[in-house]
Parts: sequence; structure tokens; C-alpha cells
Amino acid sequence: MPRRNPHSDNWEFGGAPSRDELTQRPPRSAKRRTATTLAFTALFFSGAALTAVAGDKLSQLTADDQASMAATDSSDAAAAPDASAPDAAAPALGPKPASEAPAPDPAAPAPDAAPAAEAAASTDAAPAAPAATGDGGLPGSDTAAAPDPAPAAAPAAASPAPAASAAPAPSSQPRQTRARKATPTKVVLLPVVKPAPKPEIEGSPAGATVWLNSPLTDPTPPAKRLSPAFSHRLAATAKNAGVDWAFLLGVLRAKGATGRVPADAITLGKLANRLSDLHTDRSGWATALAYGGSSSFADRAVALARYDRAIGLRGLAHGLESVKNALGAKLLADPQISIYPGGRQDIVNGRVDVRVLAAIAYLHEAYGEVTVSCLISGHRLYARPGVVSAHIFGRAVDIAALGGTSILGNSAPGGLTEHAVRDLLMLPPEVMPQQIISLLGLGGPSFPLANHYDHIHIGF
Repeated sequence: MPRRNPHSDNWEFGGAPSRDELTQRPPRSAKRRTATTLAFTALFFSGAALTAVAGDKLSQLTADDQASMAATDSSDAAAAPDASAPDAAAPALGPKPASEAPAPDPAAPAPDAAPAAEAAASTDAAPAAPAATGDGGLPGSDTAAAPDPAPAAAPAAASPAPAASAAPAPSSQPRQTRARKATPTKVVLLPVVKPAPKPEIEGSPAGATVWLNSPLTDPTPPAKRLSPAFSHRLAATAKNAGVDWAFLLGVLRAKGATGRVPADAITLGKLANRLSDLHTDRSGWATALAYGGSSSFADRAVALARYDRAIGLRGLAHGLESVKNALGAKLLADPQISIYPGGRQDIVNGRVDVRVLAAIAYLHEAYGEVTVSCLISGHRLYARPGVVSAHIFGRAVDIAALGGTSILGNSAPGGLTEHAVRDLLMLPPEVMPQQIISLLGLGGPSFPLANHYDHIHIGF
């Protein structure tokens, strides 16, 4: 028969290549064959290495699982001696085929199997103790206190039961290792906060005042306090130069230096020496005037020095609340400060705001004698209809006299009241009053009211 496909011998159609085509085919390069061989060899050995590592890890995991299962089985057997009594007694007679094993007698007494079960349990538990103590997990005294298991284990020496009981020993070491590597839990101790007293309701239901009894924050936050290291350096530098530390700090603050460390040691020393040279036969105000060159600077420096001296270095470094009790006791003990009996009791009970105490101490530094006519006790509830007075909250004080001179009849411009109001307006911002009420209004928080003709009201 004629051939169906005359082109079957052609290489293009799947037939055998001709001799000419074979001669025309380009031979493969020796370098290419070598590179291919090396690539396949590297892939083969990489796969073999990965397989070996995975097999090793899998065998370790399997061994750990088998050890934990054996430990669980041994603990269950020790906890239930009645169920394991027939199995524990059988190995003592030696292993027998299943066809030759005698059937258990139902009428046989059960107590005969209990001693064998107890001996097997003691034999299983005794080898585990040295394994645990050998790793350092338990003290050696536990091993010494354990009884000698040799007499009880002699009948069962040829049985395979001790092999099963010794299985938990390998698993004890990994467990102790994991326990030692565990990260201890961090315990954060929160500060103990004393709960505030319950709110109190005062007055009639139609216009009652609710006292929340919540403590106020310190008016001088840490950012506005002096650094303890700077306060010690300030006192030492002022003492060496022969100037008052409060005046030195007042001049420094009047120049605009603020913060926890207003100046470094070199600047502080130069300023102290300069003020010491200018202070010769001059008052504090004249010294500040000679240094700053203006009366406003001198007024500011002297006012800040009075405030610093009234509070003290401890209050400037640790906050006003830290010296509240000491400041109140100092005011009560000073004979130049006259406070009516009800107001003294308010201070003793701690109901007066520390800023009020600081204002009284500041005026005492400026004028000497201070007469306090009203704090909390004796003042009416409302300052005006619907508005509770700041006195009720312990945040206000009425000053009736300064330096032995009454405010009544001395409210003319340039008189005692004007000087006192101007001094109060130069207090630091953190203790600046929100209300300075008299017959004069000098700007800022000061304003006049006709019923304040005999005292100066200072409120916060």
C-alpha cells in the first residue's frame, strides 16, 4: 500500500531526522552541561538536608509526646491501685502466652492483690525521685528521706513493669528547663489613693450647695518648681557672696529667667557677686534699681523676693502643698498677724486654700503687721444672688489693716490700698489672685466695689 503521509520521514513532522539534519544540529557546550549537573546536584543535597532536619525535629516531638503519655499512664496507674492490681500481680509469675493464662477466679479474695499493687506502685514511684533531684530541681534531702525500695522490688525485677514506670524520667528535664526559662511576670504597684469623702449638701433644697470634697491640684506644677539641686546651689552661692538667696532669685526671675534651673552655676555666681558689690550701703530696692536701671524692674525684683522668702526654698522646690501645714502654723504663731478666732480655726482644720496662706505671708513680708478680718467662718454663703462666695470654698481672705494702718479711710490714690493692690498684682502667675476687690481698680484682676471700702478682698 502506498504510504499515507509522504512527509513522515521529515524531522519537522515527527519522523526520524535525516543524516544531513543531524550533521547540521549544533553540539551542546561542555560548560552548559557542567552547570546543569551542578545545579541539580545542589538541589538534591539541599532537599536531603531539609528532609533530615525535619525528620530530626519530628522525632524529638514524637519522643516528647510518648514520654508525656507514659508519664500520664504511670500517674493514672498509681492513683487507681484497685484497677491495676491484676496487671501488677501477673508479671510476678513471669509472662505467659494468652492461651496458657489461667482465667481469674471470681471467688478469689480481693485483699491478696492489694499488697502486690502497693509494691508495684512503690517500685514505680521510687526511681522517679533520683531523676528529678539529679537535675537540681529538688533538694537532696528528699532523696535521703525516701525508703529503700530494694526489698519490695525484688519479686518484680524480671518483669517489664519498671521499664514503664521509668518512662517519666526523660520528660522531667525538659519540663524543668522550660520552667527556668519562663519570664517572670512584672507586677506594677499602683499608688494607694485615699478616697475622697462623700459629697455634702448644705442649705435648702431650692438653693442647696453641694460640696464635692475633692482635693485641689497643687498650684505650682513640677515644671514651675525649682530643681532641688539648683535650690541647694542657690543657697550656697548667696551665702558665699553675702546676699539674701530670695533677693538673688528675685532679681534672676525679674530678668526673665524661668524654669526649674533659671541659671547655671557660673551665671549665678557672677550675678551674686555683682549684687554683693552694689548692695553696699543700699537697700534692696536701691540695689535692684542700680542693677536693672528702672524702677519697674526694682519693684518686680523686690516683690518676687518677698514671695520667695515667704514660701521658702522647700515650697519652691517641692510645691506649695508640701508646706501648707507649716505655713499655716507659722501664720498662727506670728504675733504680727492678727486673725479672728473663727479664721484661726479654719486654718487649723485645713479648710483654707494654700494660695490664701501664701498671700497673707507675702503681705506680712511687705508690711509686717497684717489684720485678717474674714476667711470662711462668719461670711455669708452668696456673694451675689445665685453665686456662692469664694470665702465659702476657703479661697478668699479679707485684709482689714496693713502695717498697723486700717484700709478704712486710706483708699485714696497713692495711699496704702493702692500700694497693697500693686504689690498683689506682681505675684507670680501661678498664685495670681482672680479677684482683688477694693475701692480702686488698677487693671488685671483688680476692680472696685463700693461695699469694700474697709477691706481688700483677695480671691482665687
